[in-house]
Amino acid sequence: MGVSTMATTDQKPDAKAYWSATKRLTVSLLIIWFTVSYGAGILFRDQLDNFSIGGAPLGFWFAQNGAIYVFVALIFYYCRAMTKLEKKFGVKR
Repeated sequence: MGVSTMATTDQKPDAKAYWSATKRLTVSLLIIWFTVSYGAGILFRDQLDNFSIGGAPLGFWFAQNGAIYVFVALIFYYCRAMTKLEKKFGVKR
């Protein structure tokens, strides 16, 4: 496994734009994760408990299972989005 390096072609990638896009992606996914885990599991639990999934109140389900499922989905999304960003900015692995 090597360390990530920028591509050395005639056109040098814009490192600041790449880093900015990476931070924007990371922060947006962390906001989604926080909203689902803290918001749905704690803040909005009483409102969500009016609905149920598999016989369990929805707020409880999010606190126990839903946040984990969303977190795993965000990991897969992050991997795909970073691959696209690396291709866009010419970052080689």
